Amino acid sequence: MLDRCPHLFVMDPLHRIQFEGDSTVKLIQEAKRRGFLVYSCTPDDLYVANGMGRAKASLVSVSKDRLIAEESIDIGFDQVSVIWMRKDPPFNMDYVFATYILDLAPRGTLVLNRPDSIRNANEKMFALKWSELGPNTLITRSIQQARDWAEELPDKVVIKPWDGNGGRGVLVTHHRDSNFRSMLELLTENEEQHIVVQQYLPEISKGDKRIILIDGEAVGWMARIPSETDHRGNMHVGATVESFDLSDRDRHICKSIGPTLREMGLLFVGIDIIGDCLTEINVTSPTGICEINPMMGLSIEKMITDAALVRLNQIQ
Repeated sequence: MLDRCPHLFVMDPLHRIQFEGDSTVKLIQEAKRRGFLVYSCTPDDLYVANGMGRAKASLVSVSKDRLIAEESIDIGFDQVSVIWMRKDPPFNMDYVFATYILDLAPRGTLVLNRPDSIRNANEKMFALKWSELGPNTLITRSIQQARDWAEELPDKVVIKPWDGNGGRGVLVTHHRDSNFRSMLELLTENEEQHIVVQQYLPEISKGDKRIILIDGEAVGWMARIPSETDHRGNMHVGATVESFDLSDRDRHICKSIGPTLREMGLLFVGIDIIGDCLTEINVTSPTGICEINPMMGLSIEKMITDAALVRLNQIQ
């Protein structure tokens, strides 16, 4: 199997992919460059027959500006070498159920990132395992508790959904804001949902740092600078990208979490750091390859694929 080394990418539909800026496209291009067969499917295309995970997939070709779905195939997980879970959030029960199916991959098939670890490493909650590296944080659904806690902070506060992505629902406010309670009511859905209440980090003005780790090692990084009209460091809302040098604190954070990432089979991870604080550990479908590569003269997709093949050889 290794001579053709089929790769299956579980991802969003091909027609929804932003070809020029998508990290999954880079991974597919690298697999094709090496002569590997590449298939794609969505989580909806996964199913199980007699205990074997399977997918209704399409063979993928790559043109100058898009991914093309060619012949369709019903394929068992035992017929592919590597399965990449690259479906973008939201991380909901459909996503979780897809990881249950991916758990049924046979021993000789490598799944990245490891499905059980994706389930256990929620982007915002997982970072709290290293709470000493992050900002003061409260997880609650109690409006009064959130208000009391915010009053103890010296400055503004960030409130956001625990399961948000791409900056969705991230609000910067203050306990004296007359709309503060209303914001909490909306985000908690009147105390039906937990939210994250976090110390505001003014260093966000200098950028939300994204660092890519491969098998627990930092390999590439960029700073996402918020626009003048939006406090969020997300590129789709206007943030710009700049280079920066890793600080001693950044390196300490990476070294602190790296061994756990490696042990959990989280091969491709993107962490977010604001100032000196770790804020998120992104394991579901990390991005940043397309922006970091030209700034640092790297080919991160090649490094990730190399690391994946090392892992594959270890299990076969």
